[in-house]
Amino acid sequence: MTKILSIIWKDIRIRFTGWSEWLFFIILPVIFTVVLGGGTQVSSDSRVRLVVVDQARNPCSTALIDALGKSPAVRPELLPLNEAEDQLSQRQTAAVLIIPAGFDQAAVEQGLASLDLRQQPNNLDAMVTSRAVQSVTTRVGSSVAIANRSVVEAEKLKPFDSSTARQVYFSAALKAAQTGLAEAPSRITSTTGTTQDPINYNPHANSSAGQLITWVFVPLLSISGMFAYERQVGTLRRILVTPTQKSLYLFATIAGQVLVALVQMVFLVGFGLLVMKVNWGQSPAALALILFASALAAAALGTTLGTFVKTESQASGLSIMLGMVMALLGGCWYPIELFPQAVRTGVQILPTTWAMRGMLDIVLRGQGLQGVLPEAGVLFGMAIVLFGIGIWRFRYE
Repeated sequence: MTKILSIIWKDIRIRFTGWSEWLFFIILPVIFTVVLGGGTQVSSDSRVRLVVVDQARNPCSTALIDALGKSPAVRPELLPLNEAEDQLSQRQTAAVLIIPAGFDQAAVEQGLASLDLRQQPNNLDAMVTSRAVQSVTTRVGSSVAIANRSVVEAEKLKPFDSSTARQVYFSAALKAAQTGLAEAPSRITSTTGTTQDPINYNPHANSSAGQLITWVFVPLLSISGMFAYERQVGTLRRILVTPTQKSLYLFATIAGQVLVALVQMVFLVGFGLLVMKVNWGQSPAALALILFASALAAAALGTTLGTFVKTESQASGLSIMLGMVMALLGGCWYPIELFPQAVRTGVQILPTTWAMRGMLDIVLRGQGLQGVLPEAGVLFGMAIVLFGIGIWRFRYE
């Protein structure tokens, strides 16, 4: 046991001697997970963000903002003028609606009320906000027009005693008109199609699972570089002339790298769970099984690769290229359903394909331990075959 721990500690120290290893271990996986997942914020509100500057600050402007908030197209967000202008100039928002100080009930009644809508040019979200603001203001204008017409007809029947009485009647008529328009039956029938999308895709889930596989597989393939390095400098021969069996050396080397890979996996799963809000925790047993099977398959491939390469630099370049290609074709960067059928059939021989499928079974399809057994079985089978080839071909010089 002491020899095993010594070999594991030796390999970890060699692997993490430079800062570049930490780049692959933590920094790049986190960056790519966030970027490909479209950011860390998960919001159920898909409406376009509309920055609103309320300079009027009266019941009329509040009613307008409330009406915008009920729109199915835009989501108003109140900001000060200087901050709103900064966001517009930096293209952080598609449009800014400024409600001027003169926007009050008297101006609305007289048809003199105006709004200032500033938009990004040639921007689809800006067009959406423009249509939404026009729709809301039209509805507000219709309510005012109805109330004004009601006042005129009421005056024909009986003149108002005072301007105050006229204003009270107008306010009541306006409220009744707004209620009537809000309760008016829809003239459009909307039907939602039942055809399912053949691509089951969630940006956060796919990114978290795909980048976990990518950045764990590549370092595990670099086991080949460790073997090549120790052959080059002669330490492998010196280790094996001691009372250390070849099987013990291989077990310790592979076990140490698999252990480091599992630590990295746990970190990336935790990041996905806490930051990206990916549902990794619904079946811990299934998750543990697929993570362990994936790590073993990758380590086995790295062991086999180590028996073919001759130098550390050769192993490093080949492991990175092979790992990235397998990740791409295995669906870690794009949904595998986007590839032609011939490619989807051919990539069944890649461990990344089965690892990605197993992880998506957990985070997208809600599968438990029984649901990931086929993928785990294939990965374990690949590990057995590749370990067999690697151990059979292993040489210390």
